Amino acid sequence: MVVSSILTLTGLGFAAAAMLSVASRVFAVYEDPRVEKVTGTLPGANCGGCGYAGCEGYANAVVNDPSIPPNLCVVGGAKTASAIGTLTGKLTTEMEPLCAYRRCDKNAGQVAQRFDYKGIPSCAAAAALHHGSDQCGFSCLGFGDCVKECLTEGLRIENYIVVVNEQMCVGCGKCVKVCPRDVLQLIPKRARVAITCSTKDKLKAVMDVCKVGCIHCGKCVKTCPAKAITMDNDRIQIDQKACLEYGGACGQACAAACPRDILRLRPGALPCPTEEEQKKAG
Repeated sequence: MVVSSILTLTGLGFAAAAMLSVASRVFAVYEDPRVEKVTGTLPGANCGGCGYAGCEGYANAVVNDPSIPPNLCVVGGAKTASAIGTLTGKLTTEMEPLCAYRRCDKNAGQVAQRFDYKGIPSCAAAAALHHGSDQCGFSCLGFGDCVKECLTEGLRIENYIVVVNEQMCVGCGKCVKVCPRDVLQLIPKRARVAITCSTKDKLKAVMDVCKVGCIHCGKCVKTCPAKAITMDNDRIQIDQKACLEYGGACGQACAAACPRDILRLRPGALPCPTEEEQKKAG
């Protein structure tokens, strides 16, 4: 009886093993060996800056989808893009270098606190409590959720407001995603003008809480010859691509027209290409 049971179980084991062996071959999913090579080339930051859920997700996409370019890894930069281009046989073009930018200057605006927040030191937690402790409901709260997400030392908190080190910032966008107030945004490192306010309020509602807040007067929109400035979802926005393509011939008229000094020239911006350089670039 015991021997019979052992033989039966052994036979069932061999049968199951044979079935699994056949199934593994029948239902096997082929994986291009280049996926593993591309994954190994990527920095492993899994930041999502490329638009995919981690480095492996991007590796799969760039190998298997002809429309996905090899230069989407902002952390790896040009060297990684070149290596991926070689592995996938795709043409590598240079990406626009981006950096995080803070759309708030609450200290210059002398934005006061509505109450002294004593909770969890988190921007998300503070923003959820009565719309935040600052009188401005769109200001940088300064608890550093973005700093914790930063892959480099590109962000720090000074005097209850985040400060961006553009030289260290790789433009991955993790800080932008985690900010509950949408104060941080990605802009080209060569952007000539940027907006230093994120409010959606208007006129008196802004002036009552901030001395330098955008009052939505619309002068910048009317002045911009490139039509690069618009009001989008009750917030002033700059189409940096249109602005850069127009070039510096406008003399940064939008910044000159702003009565609240919201649109500011960026002294550290990379220089705009000359007309001759633009022609060479096609």
